[in-house]
Amino acid sequence: MAYFMGIDIGSVTTKAAIIRDGELIVSHVMPSGANYRIAAQRVLEEILAKAGLSLSDITYTIATGYGASSVDFAGERVTDISCCARGVHHLFPSVRTVIDIGGQASKVIRVNEEGRATNFVVSERCAAGSGRFLQIIARVLQVDMKDIGPLSLKSKNPITYTTGCAVFGESEAISRVAEGTPKEDIVAGVHNAIAAKVSNLTDRVGLEEDCALTGGGALDVGLVKRVEEKLRVHLLVPPEPQTTAAFGAALLAEERAPTLA
Repeated sequence: MAYFMGIDIGSVTTKAAIIRDGELIVSHVMPSGANYRIAAQRVLEEILAKAGLSLSDITYTIATGYGASSVDFAGERVTDISCCARGVHHLFPSVRTVIDIGGQASKVIRVNEEGRATNFVVSERCAAGSGRFLQIIARVLQVDMKDIGPLSLKSKNPITYTTGCAVFGESEAISRVAEGTPKEDIVAGVHNAIAAKVSNLTDRVGLEEDCALTGGGALDVGLVKRVEEKLRVHLLVPPEPQTTAAFGAALLAEERAPTLA
């Protein structure tokens, strides 16, 4: 019985997925930490233990993400754009636009009917366009990340940030707290700012429905709502949005392994 694995080493979290016959068997998410090589080894050990397998049971592995070059046990490395597109296509064959909001950057990917990326754009290297902005504001507000989304949904008057920079955005949030602005309005303002960045990205590649949202940002119900409102579309969200690229990498491993044997 053949098993295939995908490893996605991101700047904030490391994800792994093991599949058999095209279906997910087990997945795992953990912090990346400062050393991608150590993160790769740890996620390997933890997901194999979770699945009750050994590395010899894995027929082929593909790595993706910022730290893909640190995955010594991978047979090859594939871009996260291709892996994300492949994973979403398997879950939602009708999707033609994928929005991925990760810890380091946001991406918008156009996908064809075969699940291949035909065009994409990535946000500039600034935390204001990614989940990192939310982490910064959560720290300022002393709110747990899992509570950010529900808190945002309570907002009546989201603030408007006067800057597109996360550093200055943090200062602005601190000032708003001092002024007594409700936390939910500050968080909703961040969601609106990220949604605006995402909207600019989609304008550059063209938005075609159906549309899916992946990455850690998709776990935030408040952010999902704001992006939907900004783009005026319904977003399809995978059951495990953080592991979509790892799942796609595993699918590609299953497809490519026979020709590389």
